[in-house]
Amino acid sequence: MLTAYPALLRELVERCETLGRQAASGGGPKIARQLEDASYTLCVLTGTRQLDTALYVARRQLAAAMAQNGSLHR
Repeated sequence: MLTAYPALLRELVERCETLGRQAASGGGPKIARQLEDASYTLCVLTGTRQLDTALYVARRQLAAAMAQNGSLHR
């Protein structure tokens, strides 16, 4: 299975979380559109169809990348 570059995944996870909070606080249509775009990209990169699933998969991939990098530097 292919995985996205960890820095890109981290950036998209943070963006989706931030935009999600802004949208929940009444961020308006511009924020909603930005969240939709970021969610779509994260779903494509993780091979999922829903944001919550994409966030879960992305976080697991990030954890795996951190574990792998940590073991390489020991």
